[in-house]
Amino acid sequence: MASSPSATDTAEPDAPAWQARKLLRAARAGTLATTADGQPLASLVTPACAGDLSVLLFLSGLSEHTRHLRADPRCAVMVAGPPETANPQTAPRVTVTGIAEPDPDPALKARWLAIHPYAALYAAFADFSLWRVRPRAGLLVGGFARATRLRQADLAPDPGAVAAVAAAEAAIIGHCNADHADALAAIAGRPGAWRMVAVDVDGCDLAQGEAVLRVAWSAPVDGPGGVRAELMALARAGRGA
Repeated sequence: MASSPSATDTAEPDAPAWQARKLLRAARAGTLATTADGQPLASLVTPACAGDLSVLLFLSGLSEHTRHLRADPRCAVMVAGPPETANPQTAPRVTVTGIAEPDPDPALKARWLAIHPYAALYAAFADFSLWRVRPRAGLLVGGFARATRLRQADLAPDPGAVAAVAAAEAAIIGHCNADHADALAAIAGRPGAWRMVAVDVDGCDLAQGEAVLRVAWSAPVDGPGGVRAELMALARAGRGA
């Protein structure tokens, strides 16, 4: 009898860690949980993910949750996918816990803005700053009564692969946008001038105006060669080959 995939085996399509990573990277909205003096608070946030799966949040210093994080950086972020049925509890969702910290890296802010381009209207406001939450643990609920606890080691992408894709990201994006607009439209599955705006070990993000589409790989890749193979397969599938 074949064994079921482990949480750490992200190459398996049904592995909980792989499902969790795809949910995190595809999320455009989520819930941030913070505390102050023992009193919890839940807030709507608009996350993005860094290459290493850190959750990126662009927060106003005037907000209650930012004041909470300054006093106690321990937090949790929950994101959810669409429900399988009319019952909302059939929606897959993942909650990650970690420590939030401000991160002034302009590359991370650019990545967040690539996923949320509408935010360019207030991106330069002095009271907004980027915060980074590195997941320490997680809980995946794959649907009704399907829960799996995940350790940091389960969630974390391979650091070598993350570095390899990050080093090639600008070249990959530039090449695809300059020479393969038709392939990007095929991958998006929708007509229009789609551009690649981000790429990582788990997939890429395509944008057309303020619409941003997450495209997941069939499995995590280990470098630029894997990205190229995934893009070629997706383009062929999009064209009906």
